[in-house]
Amino acid sequence: MALPAVAAGVGLALSLPPWGLWVLAFPSAGLLWWRLGGLGPRTRLWAGWLAGLGCYVPGLMWARSFTLAGAAVLIALEALFPAVACLVVPARPVVARALAFPAAMTLAEAGRMTWPFGGLPIGGVFLGQAGGPVLGVARLGGPLGLTLMVYTGGVAVAALAEAALALATGRSPRSRTAPPGPAGPCGRVGWWTLPVTGAVALAVLVVCVVAGAHAPDGGPSRGAISVAAVQGGGKRGFRKSQVNPATVLAAQVTATDHLLAETAGHPPRLVLWPEDVVSLPEPLADSPEQAALSALARRLDATLVVGVTETVSSTAFRNEAVAFAPDGTIVSHYEKVHRVPFGEYVPYRGFFKHLANLSAVPLDAIPGTGTGLLPTPAAPLGAMISYEVFYADRGRSAVRAGARLLIVPTNTSSYATSQVPTQEIAASEVQAVQQGRDLLQAAPTGYSAAITNRGRLLQRSVLGRQQVILATLDERSGWTVYVRFGEAPVLALCGAALAAGWWEARRRRPERAKRPAASASTA
Repeated sequence: MALPAVAAGVGLALSLPPWGLWVLAFPSAGLLWWRLGGLGPRTRLWAGWLAGLGCYVPGLMWARSFTLAGAAVLIALEALFPAVACLVVPARPVVARALAFPAAMTLAEAGRMTWPFGGLPIGGVFLGQAGGPVLGVARLGGPLGLTLMVYTGGVAVAALAEAALALATGRSPRSRTAPPGPAGPCGRVGWWTLPVTGAVALAVLVVCVVAGAHAPDGGPSRGAISVAAVQGGGKRGFRKSQVNPATVLAAQVTATDHLLAETAGHPPRLVLWPEDVVSLPEPLADSPEQAALSALARRLDATLVVGVTETVSSTAFRNEAVAFAPDGTIVSHYEKVHRVPFGEYVPYRGFFKHLANLSAVPLDAIPGTGTGLLPTPAAPLGAMISYEVFYADRGRSAVRAGARLLIVPTNTSSYATSQVPTQEIAASEVQAVQQGRDLLQAAPTGYSAAITNRGRLLQRSVLGRQQVILATLDERSGWTVYVRFGEAPVLALCGAALAAGWWEARRRRPERAKRPAASASTA
């Protein structure tokens, strides 16, 4: 039946923002694990693809704002990752499936985050856990660690539920993973297999959650810093080409004037503007906009970080975060590394121009190469521009380079719904926890937010409203386990578990082959 696979995918989608029903992730993952039992390779592939569609049709529906046909192709391709993961999970026995399923799904997510065109972390199940008790595991293993916990918890829920059902009905548990035998076409599972498998999976989940809660979280505060995220406000659902850049800049200046009036005599040390609110047809250097921003930094008497785009040729532009010191001088800048495919650049433009209208993306962003570190008088900052907040490696590289506070200048104004902004907030919460750093985010129409290193959302703006977020955040210099080791331990663990699952499946295969013969001899 296709229904369990689709239902599992839909449940995983509902665990994500904006729905935020994080607890649904575990029974949904468990339903998919149960569904794979006893299926042949082709059916496992089909079940995984249907689960992927169930997850990504609602989870990636924001892509329809660009092109409906492109969104359909994207969703169909992204669903192939869980499909392949389900294919490589052995259907029997229970223990082999329990070992391989979380590992395969996590490895598939690792692939989805990196390929093609740099990957697509948006819609990943780890985002749903930003609001749940598993979040602390991000300090140990980042997004992949959270993903592994979701599917491990799914195995625990499904195995224990099936064992409890068997106990309640007074029957020995039957499994679609057992070979044919005297007990009937489904065979019988040893009475201990399901409850022990579920108990072990649950124990692994609990141990990891407790370990994550007590793992290094960036260390004690190295000093408090007053910060402000300026949100100019405006209508949502319009692309950059549909909005006058002067209108956006004027809204930012007006909101900053309100900040000056509100904090007279007690200015914040750091003021963050959103991504690309200063859009220039020429370089920033020696432009009137540079002079105006320098004067504004002096008026604020604060470090001012501004999102700037500069057209550098007829085919290319730069997307940068530029830091102005309180005296008005430019002290550092960072150029965006992870560009948005088909949003900030078109890969293989010569090919895709024959398939779609590319007029909405006339220029390609030049990829940056920096770590993300912005040395400023306020603090050493770690910058992730917009889409980069979904990539754990961007925050990690900045922290390893010396960042004590994370900033996310972003722009999600082109999305009419709250789906992408809420997922971006979840990604910021995960980043803050896995890097062990407080985080400040600014967007022209929302969400702007302040988040602690423990993932606590201190403040969040209202979408579309002109608003200033004021907060006091802490600088930190310690490293989490994730910052120290990255994703390598999780990937190695998943590879070993997948191999162990297949070893167990092959080890049991000779036993299954002998049982029918023994039954016939007895008869």
